[in-house]
Amino acid sequence: MKKIRIHEEYCIGCHLCEITCVVKHSPSGKIIKTFREEKENRPLPRVRVEEEGYVSFALQCRHCDDAPCVENCLTGAMYRDEKTGMVLCDEDRCMGCWMCVMSCPFGVAERSKDRTRVGSKCDGCVGKGEVPPCVENCPNEALTYE
Repeated sequence: MKKIRIHEEYCIGCHLCEITCVVKHSPSGKIIKTFREEKENRPLPRVRVEEEGYVSFALQCRHCDDAPCVENCLTGAMYRDEKTGMVLCDEDRCMGCWMCVMSCPFGVAERSKDRTRVGSKCDGCVGKGEVPPCVENCPNEALTYE
């Protein structure tokens, strides 16, 4: 299974991965509309750039082989897609217990922006192209898909 790999030595903290992620998961899928008109419906970025001093890197779901979020999900909303191997969230089954948030060793599972019952995490942009948009739009190749 291919995974997104982070190369922190190449990350310049431009946040383009975050912007691309928000746009790809927004209702319109268009950058101007997403940031000007969809403020209430705008999703959280499912990748987050962490910065401290001169070091920056993109942090997102690692789709762990032994995914604690899947193991600890009370309803089975967190599951591994058999075709892609990605850990995904079935939003209709999520009851908002936040076990995924509490059990993620990387701290990347979050509550959705509107604070409803749905968890939010990287879904690898399954079905949105062969290469995830965050990887495709990284100007310094700090994110690769291997």
